[in-house]
Amino acid sequence: MNVSVDMAYKSLNKSGEELCGDKVEIVQTASSKIMILADGMGSGIRANILATLTSKILGTLFVNDLNIEEAVSTIAKTLPVSPINGVAYSTFSILQIFDNKEAYLVEFDNPGCIFIRNGCLQQIPFTKREIEGKEIREFRFQVQVNDAFVLMSDGCIYCGTGDIMNYGWDWNSISTYALKVYAQTNTASHMAALLNKACEDLYLQEPSDDTTIAVARVIEEKTVNILTGPPEDPKDDWKIVRDFMREPGIKIVSGGITSQIVARELHEELVMSVGALDPEIPPMSSIRGIDYVTEGVITLNKVIEILRQYNQEDVPIEVFDELAKSNGAAKIANALIDQCTKVNLFVGKAVNEDYSNKNLPFEITARKNIIHALEDALRALNKNVVLHFY
Repeated sequence: MNVSVDMAYKSLNKSGEELCGDKVEIVQTASSKIMILADGMGSGIRANILATLTSKILGTLFVNDLNIEEAVSTIAKTLPVSPINGVAYSTFSILQIFDNKEAYLVEFDNPGCIFIRNGCLQQIPFTKREIEGKEIREFRFQVQVNDAFVLMSDGCIYCGTGDIMNYGWDWNSISTYALKVYAQTNTASHMAALLNKACEDLYLQEPSDDTTIAVARVIEEKTVNILTGPPEDPKDDWKIVRDFMREPGIKIVSGGITSQIVARELHEELVMSVGALDPEIPPMSSIRGIDYVTEGVITLNKVIEILRQYNQEDVPIEVFDELAKSNGAAKIANALIDQCTKVNLFVGKAVNEDYSNKNLPFEITARKNIIHALEDALRALNKNVVLHFY
C-alpha cells in the first residue's frame, strides 16, 4: 500500500502584532517529508525573525542530511543575540517521515507532540540528551496508515488563562480535543483549522501569545484525475482519454467539448443533469465510468476561488457554505481538499474559441492560466500535482 503524509498548519498572531512569532516550514526531500515548527522568543518582528531563521536553517540542514547535533550547533551560532538579555532563543519541534515509513521526532522546549494511533492517544517514549547546553528529546519509530501528529507552540497551552480558565488549556485537554477532532476530519488542514479555531475562541479572539497548530496525518495515497480541454491534435483524442482512464482514483471531466470527446471515445452517452440549477455554476452532466462531469472555465475558476479561500489563515465561514453545495465546483473542490493526496491534470492544448483568440498560442490562453492557477492552489494545500499536456 502506498502511503502519503498530509501536513498543514494554522497560526494566530498575538493580538496587536502584524507578524507571527511562530514559523512552520514544510519541506519535501527525495525520500521524506519534514515539518518544522519554530517559536521565536517574545513576539512581533524579533520573534518572527528568530523563528524564521530557525525553521529555514533546520529545513536546509535536514534536506542535506545533517544530523541534529550539527543543526542545533548551527542555530546556536547563527541566531542574533538580544542586546537586552544576551540570549538568542527559539524553541522548535521537527517531524520527519520517510517514504519507507521510518520517522524521526525531535523537540526542544515546545509542548510535547500529540500522537494518535488506532483512534487512541499514544505515549511517546522519548530519549533525552544535551546538545550545546540544550535538552533535546528524540523518538525514532515506524509510522502506520492513519497515524496523526499534532505539533504546537506554547500559545496553545496558555489560551483561556485568566479569562475562561484559571490556568489555561493544558496539554491533556488539548490532547482530548485533538482526538475528537481527528475522528471528525479526514485531512491535516481541516484538523489544524478546528484546533486553531478552538484556541482562538478560548482567547476570546484576542490572543495574548502567538499560537500555532501543525498537523501531520499518514494516509493511504489517493488520486484525483482531472481532464480538461481537447488535445491540440484531434488525432490524440483517444490517447488523452486512454491515459486518463488508466489512472486509479476519482475521475473528473471538465468542459463541454471535452465531455463530448470522452463520451465518444468511451462509447458512452453524455447525459445532462436534470437536478436543481445553481445560478452561478453551470449544471453537471454524467458519463458512465466518470465520477463528475462539469462545465469548464466558470466551474474551474470557482474551484480555484474555493481552494484559495480554504487555505487562508482565517478561513471565511462562507467557504464551508460553498463546499456544502451540490454544484460542480463544490463537488470538485471537496474531492481535491478531502479525497486526495495526488492530482493528475490531463490538459488538452487546443484553444477554445469561446474564451480565447484562436490565433494565440496555448501558452497565453485562458485555459493555460486557469490550469496554472489551479496547480498553484493545489500545491499551496500540499498536494502532489502532475501535469500531462496533449
